[in-house]
Amino acid sequence: MIRISKTPLDILDDIYSLAYWMTGSERASEELVRDTYQKAGEESPETELLKRFRNTYVDRYGQHAELALLEHENGKSSAELREMRKRAADVKLAVLLAAISGMKHRQISDILGKPVETIRTWLFWGRKSLVLDGLLKASA
Repeated sequence: MIRISKTPLDILDDIYSLAYWMTGSERASEELVRDTYQKAGEESPETELLKRFRNTYVDRYGQHAELALLEHENGKSSAELREMRKRAADVKLAVLLAAISGMKHRQISDILGKPVETIRTWLFWGRKSLVLDGLLKASA
């Protein structure tokens, strides 16, 4: 089987779509894509570029000031809250990689550094969560 490797330019639209779905903002999406591509080399393989995107997203949006407020209200440590935010971002990214980029579970597993079974579970619950969120917003 011949595997065609995509260049960073080939997946620019997918990265932007992922960034927009993750942030909900054109400006934030553009900044996230710019930062991702600045950290990646010209010949970065698709998987490495998507790993860079994930890390850039987590670095930029994974440690908001609201963590201190949540820590105070819930009695959870900042480390626990960061881990929760990171996991939520990874679940969302897994669903988007499957839906937008059409990636297989193994590819998503390689990007997120989690076992395939974890990815399958995240996809199940992540899709279910997105459907429920959509239904709740529609009924409001």
